Amino acid sequence: MTDIARLLEARSFVELNARQRARELLDAETFRELLGPFDRVMSPWLAQQGIVPQSDDGVVVAKGHISGQPVVVAAIEGAFQGGSMGEVGGAKIAGALELAVEDNRRGIPTCAVLLLETGGVRLQEANLGLAAIAEIQAAIVELRQFQPVVGLIAGSVGCFGGMSIAAGLCSHLLVTREARLGLNGPQVIEQEAGIEEYDSRDRPFIWSLTGGEQRHACNLADAFVADDVASIRDAVRGLLAAGNRDLPPSRRHAWFLERLAHLGTDCEQLDAAAVRALYQGERP
Repeated sequence: MTDIARLLEARSFVELNARQRARELLDAETFRELLGPFDRVMSPWLAQQGIVPQSDDGVVVAKGHISGQPVVVAAIEGAFQGGSMGEVGGAKIAGALELAVEDNRRGIPTCAVLLLETGGVRLQEANLGLAAIAEIQAAIVELRQFQPVVGLIAGSVGCFGGMSIAAGLCSHLLVTREARLGLNGPQVIEQEAGIEEYDSRDRPFIWSLTGGEQRHACNLADAFVADDVASIRDAVRGLLAAGNRDLPPSRRHAWFLERLAHLGTDCEQLDAAAVRALYQGERP
């Protein structure tokens, strides 16, 4: 098959909403949503601030199977409030991960897939959102003792703030070229450091530093795949089948600290190619 034919047959994963993404990853006829939109479990805080809430609080949680294995999928809807994490949406994700932990303790080997399209904490819910993110992080660490937790950043929102830390806690992280991953978003960096330091409108510059391809080249993501439903589904299945590593990504800090030591604080500004070269080598 020619490259053009493959392109014509491809289906964009990025263009799907959160519920569609979750369905596409699960085996056919196994999708079962927990606390769906008709349950009306939504944020009690947004309406008080003049913001229209969403009936699922922008988070879709489903149980089902991938390659016949029990799995829980949590998909964040980036189109709602920038995929921000509030009290309810965060509790849904943390609760789903904790249910998976209980399944494993009862002898049901349940893994998890997190579809991360989020700007981090929802500012309108402040500490409640931060507490929810902390619960998500704790649940990831607990679940990965039993089964792998796979994080997927596809685009177009990216993954920032406290949820970028959650991404780093996953057993495996999968990204596309359209993905972005960073602790602070471009607008925040520009606001604090100035446009001369970081122009949030310079898309090629931003993707050269925090885009999926660069993050994979710098060993911050385990797999890099094209924006295609079938390719992403196969990649997720492969990472789940690989199981947990002996040393999870968040415990490989020594490898990164060794490279950071070469940078110092008074070094010349590095471009994207120099950063990639610094982090090349055997994947930790």
